[in-house]
Amino acid sequence: MVVSVLEEMRIRSLGVIDDAVVELSPGFTAVTGETGAGKTMVVTSLGLLLGGRADPALVRIGAKAAVVEGRIVVKDGSAAAVRAVEAGAELDEGALLISRTLSAEGRSRAHVGGRSAPVGLLAELADDLVAVHGQTDQQGLLRPARQREALDRYAGDAVAAPLAKYAGAYRRLRAVAAELEELTTRARERAQEAGLLRFGLDEVAAVEPLPGEDAELAAEAERLGHAESLASAAAIAHAALAGNPEDPEGVDATTLTGGAHRALEAVRAHDPALAALADRLGEVGILLADVAGELAGYADNLDADPLRLAAVEERRAALTALTRKYGEDIAAVLAWAEESAARLTELEGDDDRIAELTGERDALRAELGALAQALTDARTEAAERFAGAVTAELAELAMPHARVSFEIRQTPAADEDSGIEVGGRVVAYGPHGADEVELHLAPHPGAQPRPIAKGASGGELSRVMLAVEVVFAGSDPVPTYLFDEVDAGVGGKAAVEVGRRLARLAKSAQVVVVTHLPQVAAFADRHLVVEKTNDGSVTRSGVQAMTGEDRVRELSRMLAGQEDSELARAHAEELLAAARTGGAS
Repeated sequence: MVVSVLEEMRIRSLGVIDDAVVELSPGFTAVTGETGAGKTMVVTSLGLLLGGRADPALVRIGAKAAVVEGRIVVKDGSAAAVRAVEAGAELDEGALLISRTLSAEGRSRAHVGGRSAPVGLLAELADDLVAVHGQTDQQGLLRPARQREALDRYAGDAVAAPLAKYAGAYRRLRAVAAELEELTTRARERAQEAGLLRFGLDEVAAVEPLPGEDAELAAEAERLGHAESLASAAAIAHAALAGNPEDPEGVDATTLTGGAHRALEAVRAHDPALAALADRLGEVGILLADVAGELAGYADNLDADPLRLAAVEERRAALTALTRKYGEDIAAVLAWAEESAARLTELEGDDDRIAELTGERDALRAELGALAQALTDARTEAAERFAGAVTAELAELAMPHARVSFEIRQTPAADEDSGIEVGGRVVAYGPHGADEVELHLAPHPGAQPRPIAKGASGGELSRVMLAVEVVFAGSDPVPTYLFDEVDAGVGGKAAVEVGRRLARLAKSAQVVVVTHLPQVAAFADRHLVVEKTNDGSVTRSGVQAMTGEDRVRELSRMLAGQEDSELARAHAEELLAAARTGGAS
């Protein structure tokens, strides 16, 4: 069941096209026209709608911008519909409207479902909507890497499942190998770093600093350095508060305060105000007595020992040596020591880490070897089915004796460390396994299979590529195919068979073909002709659907270059009749 259909495109100011509407069939649409008439602009326009590169040279001379608009009917819930709605697009009665504008200055804008969208969104939608195949795509499929991708795509889960596991193990192996390389190549640098850290930690450990010790010693050194003046000040203050034992007649603050307190106490019962003041004087007396006591104790405990001061200064010097190298204060030095110890443990554990990584690397190589073998087995099985199906298609494309095959091989590794073991041999490997995949063709009995790039003529190559697409159609979710000159180099009976295969493909997908062959066009459900006006442009009326007598005349022109040739007309009618019955020859 077709999940999307490209209904129509409107093309304005693109190349030779002034303003034209291309209405397509849900089945097989053929686009024909004279050379240079602009039929390839259909492919170019669709490429722009699918997020292709925008070349300002495509803008018609004299126009400010080229515009391509497309209407695609999408199935509700399909991947394309869901992605478009996620991007803010709105569907128009089940259809998705896409437009691309290209200014002559090179600016490009895209709209999806009435909303402005990045061009990248068009490319995302294209993956689920349309597959474009032309001469450049054929050249791409000549590359072995593309052929491997095609085979993997055909194989489905049989390859996808082990390939996903392989890819994960491959990425991990790359990471492990990179870390091993870093550990081994930087071993000298890391050893030097470890030596410096060890020396610094030994220095810190020899001093054994304590948190806050530098501040405490600074305060003690200040006190010891001024011990005499501190003791004198404490003695004078004590005498002022508590009196001097050597001067019994002297007056001190404690005695005076006591006398004042007693005087107020005697009359406190007569006035509450004085009672309150008496209480406060009592508190002052107690406070003065406490201070006097502490001053006496301070003087008794004050250590003026020069030896202690020397020891403090020596300890401070040791701490200062640490703060000059490892931190602004002892707290910072201790933090550095903690971090450095952790780093040193990490560096000293390199040998263990190298051994651990080496073991993991070897295990990953063994795992990759097993997965690579599973990939080879799955690809080999799929290659037999794929080649058989393509060979059967070629038999119906006038290549009855052609045989298609895959060569799946591995290249021996340069050395044991650079490869993995597959099938008892150490072979080179990459992100997709150890297999090199190449599609071969033997065009006739007795011919040796050769890579299709060397063993196929232009016409044979076109048919091989078409056969590949027909085989893919059974498993490919893309609902619309656009073939640009895929029948190049093909003629006669082979051309008829190309048309028949395209018509058969159109039973399960929408097929749009730009062709110069009447044998192909005769099989189309809808036949569009691109015609230029006298001034060399293609206007709105320049893309016409050919039916009845008009279609016969167009096929006659394609057959003989003469629309009114009776012989060509008879042949055209024969082609149409044969195509309708499926028996063209």
